[in-house]
Amino acid sequence: MPLRDHFRPPFSESRSWEEVHGGWPMVIVQHLAKTLPSDYAAGPHVHLGPEVEIDVATFEAQSQPAAGAFYSPPDDGGVATAVWAPAEPTLAVETELSDFDEYEVHVYDTRHGRRLVAAIELISPSNKDRPEHRSQFTSKCTMLLRQGVSLVLVDVVTARNVNLYADLLDLIDRSDRSLGEHPLATYVVACRWGPRGRSGWLETWYHELKAGLPLPCLPLWLTEDLAIPLDLEASYEQTCRDLRIA
Repeated sequence: MPLRDHFRPPFSESRSWEEVHGGWPMVIVQHLAKTLPSDYAAGPHVHLGPEVEIDVATFEAQSQPAAGAFYSPPDDGGVATAVWAPAEPTLAVETELSDFDEYEVHVYDTRHGRRLVAAIELISPSNKDRPEHRSQFTSKCTMLLRQGVSLVLVDVVTARNVNLYADLLDLIDRSDRSLGEHPLATYVVACRWGPRGRSGWLETWYHELKAGLPLPCLPLWLTEDLAIPLDLEASYEQTCRDLRIA
């Protein structure tokens, strides 16, 4: 069955892309359970950045004395002491720290304290909508790769004409002829990084995605010498069937 465009009619009118992205990670986990060695475990990780917030500022304002105030512990007979007041900040500007959506599957080596060995990233529109979000996402990818975590990026977002794999290569000053002069916004790529002698080497398996065509099978690397097949087409189709997407 082919890839659908979940960001444009007719599919966007019957089911939202969030439903696909929210359900797909668990289906991937179910499929991985059939092929993962017994010493490995996979689990979904979904984080909706701006949706859930904890009012830490309110809590701190209620629980902490004002800067420069005097404080005496209750009922202990202690002597009031002055709280140290820091100098005025050298910069105070209104800003927002990026916190974008994450739709992921994590694979752990259970023999070594649930060490993260692989991550499957389902890219969302919020990962691509702003330069700071794109920079934060690619920085996260390079950090994971540097830690020996293999990555699979799955981008079916047609609503943002950006290729984050190309951005990742730009960040490390490398290029991939598979991208062409104008990289498509939709693609899948498997990545791993590791040392070879005195150098570090990045290996990738890149495939363009187009609506109407099936998704490929990619290698999911668990160790330097062990990879299992990641059948994206099978998990995607099961997700669509579960959501009753024709």
